[in-house]
Parts: sequence; C-alpha cells; structure tokens
Amino acid sequence: MAKRQQQRMAFMVKPQQQQVVADDGMRDLGLLVLRAAVGSLLAGHGAQKLFGAFGGYGVEGTAGWLESLGLKPGKQWAIAAGAGEFGGGVLTALGLATPVGLLGATGAMGMAIAKTHWGKPLWVTAGGAELPLTNLAAVAALALAGPGRYSLDRLRVPRWVSLVGLAATVAAVAAGALSQAPPPAPVQDAAHDALQSEGAD
Repeated sequence: MAKRQQQRMAFMVKPQQQQVVADDGMRDLGLLVLRAAVGSLLAGHGAQKLFGAFGGYGVEGTAGWLESLGLKPGKQWAIAAGAGEFGGGVLTALGLATPVGLLGATGAMGMAIAKTHWGKPLWVTAGGAELPLTNLAAVAALALAGPGRYSLDRLRVPRWVSLVGLAATVAAVAAGALSQAPPPAPVQDAAHDALQSEGAD
C-alpha cells in the first residue's frame, strides 16, 4: 500500500518538475533576447563614437561635441563613453562578465541623461531621456535576474569588483554632470555686418 502511494506521488510530482524546467527554459530564452537586443544596440552606439561606424563621427567628432557640453578633455570623455557603450554592450549581449558590462552601460546612460536630456520633457520626440531610461530599466532587470543559462558567463566576478565599479561609475557620472558647458560664442548680427561693410565703402 505504501509503495503504491509513493508511486502515485512520484507520478504526480514528475509533470510539475517538467513544468518548472520548461518555465526556466523560457525565462532563460527571454533573458537571451533581452541581452542580445539591448547589448547589440548599445555596442552599435559605442562603435559610432569609437570607430565612426554606422554613420557615427568617431572619437574626434564625438570629442568636439562633448567639449561643447563642458566635458573636457573631450577626447578622453569620448573614449570613455564609447568604451562604456561598446564594451558594456558586447559583454551584455554575450552574457560575459555581466556585472562589468552592465556597469559600463549604466555609466553611459547616466551620463547621457545628466548632460543631454536633463531638464527636457520625458519623450524622445522632445529630446527627453525616454531611450536611456528604457536601457537603464533593461540593465536593472538583467542585474536582478542574471544573464540566464544561455550565456558565456563562466567568469564569476567578485562582489567587491562590482561595488568598486559601481562607485567609480557614480563618481564619473557625477563629475560629468557637474561640469559646465562653455558659454556660446557671440554671433554678430548679419544686418550689423552689412551696415559696417556699407560704411567702409
């Protein structure tokens, strides 16, 4: 009698275990899709800044733009921004050293919000931070859930590395956010220039 009950219990438990395995597989697949999409797009943005790929301006062009935002020396900030997006995106997409990749993405998105989108309406059509906030939400989800089974993350990053990286990321974003953009160069009025040229004649 006891043996029959055990067999019945085992018969009932087995489908439940199969369902759990199936649910875990779908979860891991969902994490792979999220990582691949967010990581590859971030890497593409980084490639624009570093290599001038996909219609980007490369390091020199990006440096000039960043200096106009008060981030000097612009070349160093351009390399840092590009490396954060490209490196963080590649690591995130592969699921390799995931905490490091997520920190790079977080720093890049935090700086974009602080220097480019702050004080504007939320939506991207108005120049707002809609896209960086979406990326940060995806990064937060991956940080909480982990990279999933379909990843290359065999490298277990020690917790202290993540904490030090987070502190460095916060410090870099704060330094960039507090930097002041240079005042715009004075622009002479076209009519004034015309009058001056007439007077010279």
